[in-house]
Amino acid sequence: MLEIGKNTIVSLDLIERYFHCDLDDCLGECCIEGDAGAPLTREEADRLQELLPRILPYLNEKARKVVLEEGVSYIDEEGDLVTQLVDGANCVFTTFGSNGVCLCALEKARREGETDFFKPISCALYPVRVKEYDGFTAVNYHRWKICKGAEVMGRAKGVRAYEFLREPLTRRFGREWYDELAFTAEEYLRQTGK
Repeated sequence: MLEIGKNTIVSLDLIERYFHCDLDDCLGECCIEGDAGAPLTREEADRLQELLPRILPYLNEKARKVVLEEGVSYIDEEGDLVTQLVDGANCVFTTFGSNGVCLCALEKARREGETDFFKPISCALYPVRVKEYDGFTAVNYHRWKICKGAEVMGRAKGVRAYEFLREPLTRRFGREWYDELAFTAEEYLRQTGK
């Protein structure tokens, strides 16, 4: 573990592991697998509810019904605010391309100029999971079998997880924090020969 910035502890896996999303391999399975929806901040949930009229056209019929009846989010068994699910599995914002790849309706709406909302930061950061504790924030790398192809592609391209996640890490923690992480990572890798 490394301390980056003030009170942020970063897992060495984020630095040591190679990672580069490979949608052709996993088909976006992280949007449809798991035991809860995507973690949201209160601000994200409020903004999604506000933008719902512009997002609805991008959702499938079942997803529209869920968000109109239950809202865009709920509190899961662990007490976390997360996106609603369709059929107990798919994130409510999941859509599918003609080739079977999961696509995010929120990203699609943003790319088409309907909103300025990026997908939730927890989604953009994946496979990183951020957890707030009393006095510090943990930044951990989540290993999941569905991302094996991403690890293989990352190694082939020579891209470490922290490098692949530069934009969302910067969005979440700021440019100065990311620059410190990158500098520390390069020094760590140089010194350890990994």
